[in-house]
Amino acid sequence: MPTGCRRRLGEEVLSGRVAQLEKQAVGVLSRFVVANDMDAEVKRAFILRPHFVDGAAGFVRMDVLSPEDMPNEIWLMTYWADIASYRTWHKSHAYHESHSGIPKGLKLVPGSAVLRIFNLIAS
Repeated sequence: MPTGCRRRLGEEVLSGRVAQLEKQAVGVLSRFVVANDMDAEVKRAFILRPHFVDGAAGFVRMDVLSPEDMPNEIWLMTYWADIASYRTWHKSHAYHESHSGIPKGLKLVPGSAVLRIFNLIAS
């Protein structure tokens, strides 16, 4: 097979795989560590959250977790039907509004905020 044909075939396979991943369900993990003893206030804010994300296209669910051995660390796990839905939400006005409930005066440990996107393999 000529090199040009192999390259085109490889590009088609890669393009198909990218399209498949774009339609795959994802989990998005946001993790941060509260620096100034306001973890109880942050947890309360999540319990009382205004649920802006709940109606977003492609949103499945959200879990807010905190390790028992490190209560000032917060893990926010959201699940989405596909990455495009998450990206649309993340760029939206509603996303920015959803952060309006952050307790005043909250400080995070510098460098502790992490955002990771996971492909959902099984559930």
